[in-house]
Amino acid sequence: MSVPGPNPMPEIAHSCDISSLAAPSSLLDELNEAIAAGDVKRRLRILLRITDLFAAGSRSYSGEQIAVFDDVLQGLAIDIEVEARAELARRLARTQDAPPKVIRSLAFDDAIEVAGPVLTHSPQLSEADLVENATTKSQAHLMAIAERLKLSEAVTDVLVERGDRRVVNKVVRNRGARFSLAGYGKLTVRARRDSKLTLALGRRDDLPRVCFLKLLEAASASVRARLEVENPHAAEAVRDTVDDVATVMQHEARAASDAYATAEREARTRFRVKAVSEASVHAPARAQEFEKTVVALARLGRFPVALVERALIDEGDDMLILFAKAAGCSWTTTREMLTMYAADRKLTPDDITRSFERFRKLSTATARSIVRFQERVQQQQRAQADVREPASGSAAA
Repeated sequence: MSVPGPNPMPEIAHSCDISSLAAPSSLLDELNEAIAAGDVKRRLRILLRITDLFAAGSRSYSGEQIAVFDDVLQGLAIDIEVEARAELARRLARTQDAPPKVIRSLAFDDAIEVAGPVLTHSPQLSEADLVENATTKSQAHLMAIAERLKLSEAVTDVLVERGDRRVVNKVVRNRGARFSLAGYGKLTVRARRDSKLTLALGRRDDLPRVCFLKLLEAASASVRARLEVENPHAAEAVRDTVDDVATVMQHEARAASDAYATAEREARTRFRVKAVSEASVHAPARAQEFEKTVVALARLGRFPVALVERALIDEGDDMLILFAKAAGCSWTTTREMLTMYAADRKLTPDDITRSFERFRKLSTATARSIVRFQERVQQQQRAQADVREPASGSAAA
């Protein structure tokens, strides 16, 4: 094995009293003889017999008894061939109380036929084991991990960071995998070059709305074609421009978003007591609260929510500067919004300086004029969508 057991064979023979586990006496005799003779083939035969013995009664063993099996199995597994280690892995992979040291050794084996079954199925591997394995082992090991029934955010963060295209697509399609906001952010960036990943992300129920919106913004013609195939009822909308599709889908995503509904409800309550002000925008922006920032800026400037959302997630800074200036926000608040994680702009100090100069030179009147023009364009798009919707409904009827 690539991670051999810590105990040499003589020490195992001396320290482990396997007779306490009620093994047949003939097996004990063979074990002692094989250890003494160093016969690899006999060790392999006994190894598999002891593995079966353990599996048959593992639920009734105490922690001390499992530790005995752990030491014995590790010692017997030294120097055996890959095929034999793979067989051992297959027999122990799904065992609830499998010997932990043996399981870890198998999981970190360089041969994927050995490590794979354990990485995919063993309940004995901890989150720390999986993170370490995903950080240090091959893409084949990462693929095996990606197939586990459940994966935590800490594990998927590593898979997203290190995994190749196959690994990333596999883990995104895994319904038992959970992703952090940072993980979803990286996946959204990778999806720009991978239409399959875009579609797989779009099907996830737990995809944060801000990531879904960014996914739509980057949708290509080929992705739109796939959307049309997957959802024939939306064919007419899909054939339209990306902006029109994004606007309609943004509205649907917003309607289904619990986070947005909560932000809107809290805003109504809060602004009944105290009028909306720049501070209402600054606080959630500083706290990286996307939905609350959207609601507050939209109310402050009396802007359509869809346009504010796009401004906040746009990778450039021009659109957000326009809305901030038109709403009467100061540079301090504008800077907080520009550095929100939602758009992942990664602005350098020089970029911030250039943004400030554009903000300073832009007049409030000019900003409002441009924003009102954008609002008129959006209203026309919504009107066209409303006309198409009943038409398609009549055709379906």
